[in-house]
Amino acid sequence: MRDDGTTAAAVGAALLAWYDVHARDLPWRIGPAARAAGRRPDPFAVWLSEVMLQQTTVAAVRGYFARFTARWPRVEALAAADDGEVMAEWAGLGYYARARNLLKCARVVTAEHGGRFPRSAAALEKLPGIGPYTAAAIAAITFDEPAAVVDGNVERVLARLFAVQTPLPAAKPELRAHAAALTPATRPGCHAQAVMDLGATVCTPRAPACGICPLARFCAARAAGIQGDLPRKAPKPAKPVRHGVAYIARRADGAWLLERRPGRGLLGGMLGWPGSDWSAAPEPAPPVAADWHAAGEVRHTFTHFHLRLAVRRADVAQDARPERGFFMAARDFRPAALPTVMRKAFDLARTAGLSGAE
Repeated sequence: MRDDGTTAAAVGAALLAWYDVHARDLPWRIGPAARAAGRRPDPFAVWLSEVMLQQTTVAAVRGYFARFTARWPRVEALAAADDGEVMAEWAGLGYYARARNLLKCARVVTAEHGGRFPRSAAALEKLPGIGPYTAAAIAAITFDEPAAVVDGNVERVLARLFAVQTPLPAAKPELRAHAAALTPATRPGCHAQAVMDLGATVCTPRAPACGICPLARFCAARAAGIQGDLPRKAPKPAKPVRHGVAYIARRADGAWLLERRPGRGLLGGMLGWPGSDWSAAPEPAPPVAADWHAAGEVRHTFTHFHLRLAVRRADVAQDARPERGFFMAARDFRPAALPTVMRKAFDLARTAGLSGAE
């Protein structure tokens, strides 16, 4: 495809015509018909959805978005929320620094901006947890700023449209330049969502549906027969393996021994089981004297490493005095509020027969 104004206008027109008919129905989105009728997107909903969607799928986010907006329908309500309650609602979405930054951002928007999100990508990017992509998405979708919005779906569409053969991530600057050149002054928010929808539903990673693609006649990769090979990706280095031990103890009255992890670092601020460090050779660290039994091993993958977590279980006396952590009454304990790796450990201990864990 030629990267010139005439072609860009034709691509934009074809894309918007397709979007007006085929836009996905998403709970945080104002669709093209409603938008044409004058309804405006809610900046809070757009921001919340974009943060949740980082490293996560639409299918996974729908339920979380519904629960969050039911409990905290406005940014001021989220700003006033208890940190632990927000982290519990976030459990299972992963990348928990996003939840911590979500609270920080809500509090800055409430305290310093009167509950109103800034209208430009440049100003949005100054808020906690909002990077270039999220800032551009909020500015374009909510305020119609012609900001270039580039996520993974957009990268794939553009790599094929322009037959960019430089592997990712090195290709990112080139793809951003193409995105900027295609972004129109008119309906930039709809344009951004259209490219994302096209990548999610038509220009998919495997077996792209070129026969129904509105941009097929412009696509350089399709013309060369290499659309299935793009975007190219540089090989990822192998992830190291770390080891650890998690200790799951239940008191005679049914209370569980838990601890809240430090605010910074992996799973920061989340509830979890007391345990050892995660390293090549972790030191045992039982939180309370007990007859500990091996329950098996949990395997979990984080962004930068694989974790193999040995699970130890024990029933402890009513007067047990742990060196770390605290007992949570059975009526207050919700396994769903635990991060995924800690929930896996609980499920393993339950399978192994921890008393009262059924």
